[in-house]
Amino acid sequence: MSSARLPARKERTGSRDSIFPVVLHCDRTHKIGMFNYLKFLLKSTNAHGVHSPFVFNYLTRCLYRKSKKTGDTLEDLVLRSWNYFGFETLHVEGNLGLQQLLKSENNAMQSEKSPVDLLYFETIPQRKQDIPFSDFALHNDSLVVIANIHKQRNFHTAWEKLIKHPKITVSIDLFCCGLLFIRKEQVKQHFYIRL
Repeated sequence: MSSARLPARKERTGSRDSIFPVVLHCDRTHKIGMFNYLKFLLKSTNAHGVHSPFVFNYLTRCLYRKSKKTGDTLEDLVLRSWNYFGFETLHVEGNLGLQQLLKSENNAMQSEKSPVDLLYFETIPQRKQDIPFSDFALHNDSLVVIANIHKQRNFHTAWEKLIKHPKITVSIDLFCCGLLFIRKEQVKQHFYIRL
């Protein structure tokens, strides 16, 4: 009998998280637990599972368009949304880089009192009001983007409370962020969407 050696087993390349490439590192500063992401995957759908014409058009004509202007998924999402809706005014809390990017690329105007088209929060603000952005003048077509809704348990709990608020009619959980719309003509709906 010959004692020929079997070829060595190929070692895995990359980390265990490489199975779920982009989504686990949504904001570069933390890793989301695989369990939370798997729960999200079970609940989520793509554009073909959406029965709202507004949300379907927003997904297919805006969010699913792959145009990388920055290396950050969330910043690209906000830039595409900004261009899709034709926004002019914004208020950004917690992300100075995004605010400067929107101002330089789109001539965005920072708004404090006038109606705000795009309102961005790095995390859910802890304010005394029942709806944390009631200080801002939002109109029917305003978009509220809240990053890091799954970063910590209390952020996710606050997000769940926020989407149940009567003023919020359309809410979209993209895992790396949450999108809120106050559309008076639409029935209240919540979506879990995979990008």
